[in-house]
Amino acid sequence: MPEPIARPLWTAAEVAAATGGVLHGDDRPIAGVTYDSREIVSGDLFLALKGERDGHDFAAGAFASGAGAALVERPVAGGPCIVVPDTLKGLQALGVAARERAPQVKRAAVTGSVGKTSVTQAIRAGLDLAGPAHGSIKSYNNHIGVPLTLARMPVETRRAVFEIGMNAPGEIAPLSKLVAPHAACVTTVGPVHIEAFADGEAGVAREKAAIFQGLIPGGAAVSNGDVAFSGVLGDAARAVGARLLTFGTDAGRDARLLDFRPDAEGASVAAELFGRRIDYRLAQSGAHWGLNSLCVLLMLDALDVPLETGLQALARFQPLAGRGQSRVVAIPGGAFTLIDESYNANPLSMTAGFRSLGARAVSGRRVVVLTDMLELGDRSRALHEGLAGPIAAAGLDLVHAAGPQQMRWLYDALPASRRGLWRATAAELAAEAALLVAPDDVVMVKGSNGSRASLVANALAGLNSAESAPSSSDAPRAAR
Repeated sequence: MPEPIARPLWTAAEVAAATGGVLHGDDRPIAGVTYDSREIVSGDLFLALKGERDGHDFAAGAFASGAGAALVERPVAGGPCIVVPDTLKGLQALGVAARERAPQVKRAAVTGSVGKTSVTQAIRAGLDLAGPAHGSIKSYNNHIGVPLTLARMPVETRRAVFEIGMNAPGEIAPLSKLVAPHAACVTTVGPVHIEAFADGEAGVAREKAAIFQGLIPGGAAVSNGDVAFSGVLGDAARAVGARLLTFGTDAGRDARLLDFRPDAEGASVAAELFGRRIDYRLAQSGAHWGLNSLCVLLMLDALDVPLETGLQALARFQPLAGRGQSRVVAIPGGAFTLIDESYNANPLSMTAGFRSLGARAVSGRRVVVLTDMLELGDRSRALHEGLAGPIAAAGLDLVHAAGPQQMRWLYDALPASRRGLWRATAAELAAEAALLVAPDDVVMVKGSNGSRASLVANALAGLNSAESAPSSSDAPRAAR
C-alpha cells in the first residue's frame, strides 16, 4: 500500500467521477499525476497514455514504484485502475475538473515565438510571492503538458500560469480554451515553425493570436506592440472582446520601455507602466528582457499582483537552464565566461543574443558557437546567411559553427576574420571544445535543441572539471 497522504490532490474515486471512468479496486488518495513511470512517487496517479510506446506496458512498473492508481483503457494488474475509453481525453477531463473545482484561481496563459518558457517562469515567480500559486514546469506546453499541468493544480491555489506552444496550425486555441485564462499574452512573433504555414510568419501570427480565444469574458490580452504583426494580435483580441494591453518601445503603449542598461549582475530598466515612470533591476542581462519584463508586469497586474511584488520577483529571477545561464569556467591561463543559450534558437532569438553579447563589457573576445536553426522551410538558407548582418552589427569577434548545411551557409557568408571552426556536427565541435576559447573570452552557445547545441555547452563547461553544466529535460515533447 502507498504511504498515507495528509492532503491528497485527488482520490481515485474523484478521478473516476471527473473522467467518467469506472474504478476497479479500492479508493485511494492520489498525491500527484504523471505519465512517466520513471517519475512515480508514492501515491501518484499513473496515466497510461498511448504514443510511441503504449503506457499500459509500463503500468506494472508504475505500481511497483508506488503508484496509488492508474488511468487506463483496459484493466491492468498491480493496483486500482480507473478505466476510460481514451486516456488522453480522460486527462483532459481531469484538467477541466481541476479548473472547475477551484473557481477562485486567476489563470494566465503564455505563448510566443520566443521567450515563452522564461516569461512563464518569471510570471510564476511573481505569483509565488503573491500567494499559493501553480504553473507549468519545464516546457509542458502541448496537448499533454497543458491538461497535465491543470490536473496537478491543488484546490487551494490562488493564481496559476500555463505555457502554450504549437508545432502546427490549430493547436493553440483548444489548449487556451482548456485553461480559460483571465489573462493571456503573446511574447513576440517571428519566423519559427514557418514550414508549417503556407504564408509563413503571417500564419504564425494568427496561430499565436488564437490564445486569446480562450480568454474568459473581459479577460486581458497582452500583446507585443513592436512586432510586425501587432495588428493581427490586436484584431484577435478585439474579436473576442478582450481588454487589449500592449508593451513595446513606442509612445502610447500600456507598458513602454525607455532604457535598458545591462551590466555584470543583470540590467537596469527604465519604463513607463500605465503612464507612470518606474525604474527597476533585473537579474537578466539579455537585451530581450527589457520587453519581456514589461510583458510579465502587465500579466501580473491583470492577475491582481501588486507592482512592488512583480518588481521584487523580476529582481530575483535568474536565467533558466539553456536560456542564458552564465558561469565562469577556469582554463589554463585564466578563465572565460560561458553563456548557455543552447536550449533553442530561431532568427529572432539569435539576433537578440548577438545584441546582448555585443553590449557586454569584455576584456577578451566576444565569441559565439552556433548550431543549426530548424523548421525554417524554404527560407532556411536566407535566414541562416542573414545572421551575418546582426553578428557584424553587434561587433562579435569570432563565430564557431556546426551543421552540415544550414550553419555552413552562415559560415561561408562571414568574412574570413570572423570565421572560427566549422564542423559538420555539434558532437565534432564539442570534441574540440578547448580550441574554441581563450582566457577572458565571453562565449555564447546557441542553436536549436534538435541540432544538439547543448553538447557544445556541456563540453565547454566541462573544461573546468569542478564545474558541471545544467541539463534540461522538456518532456512531454515541448511545442514552440
